Amino acid sequence: MKKFVEFVGGVVLFGGLAGVVRELTGWFPIMGFTRALTDNVWFLEDRALFANIVIAVLGFVIVMIADTGRRT
Repeated sequence: MKKFVEFVGGVVLFGGLAGVVRELTGWFPIMGFTRALTDNVWFLEDRALFANIVIAVLGFVIVMIADTGRRT
């Protein structure tokens, strides 16, 4: 279970970072899977960079929580 949570956190972190790079430089037009969130949610349309930063931080937090879990 710990590895699964780490994997999910890593995917969320990578997606958030790809979204940040996409918003700042225009790269990763396909990799920014957070575009579906930022383009379809009305209060995030003008705040795509902020939303991607929050998603990246959330992914980092998920990875850190999984890492500090019970070690067996």
